[in-house]
Amino acid sequence: MLAAAVSTASAQWREWDADFDEGRREWKEIEARIPPYPKAADLLRFEAGGAAAHRTFIDARSLSVGEDGVVRYTLLIRTAGGATNVSFEGIRCEGAARKVYAVGHADGSWARARSPQWRPINRQDADPIHLALYTDYLCHGGRPVRNEHEALQRLRYPAAAPAGG
Repeated sequence: MLAAAVSTASAQWREWDADFDEGRREWKEIEARIPPYPKAADLLRFEAGGAAAHRTFIDARSLSVGEDGVVRYTLLIRTAGGATNVSFEGIRCEGAARKVYAVGHADGSWARARSPQWRPINRQDADPIHLALYTDYLCHGGRPVRNEHEALQRLRYPAAAPAGG
């Protein structure tokens, strides 16, 4: 009887341990598919704090929240000097990191990034655009927004969004 109880407890422990380990699986990024080049009608302007001299936009059609927890989007920056920079990027809220997948050209084409790497987002880097996307629009509490609708709502109505990413 005691042997059966020990055997049952041991089996339950192994089952719990397997469930626990399953939750700690190594993170795996899904393939990022480059969206169509942004159209002016789909651009949502957002405020990026210290980047006030620039006008910053997200292409609403490009927004996605991947199964891997990465929020992907096309970012368009119009500089004070008149230049326009377009990039397809992702933010991994867990770990506060960003990656550029592709850079847009004036002719509407994309060039894949040569060596895309995850780079940290932090207050010391003086990158107000990505810090604002992480803190105010695409993440909260180290987690991504639930879906594209929530991201669009936070971009359209930032005052209604919960503070802090």
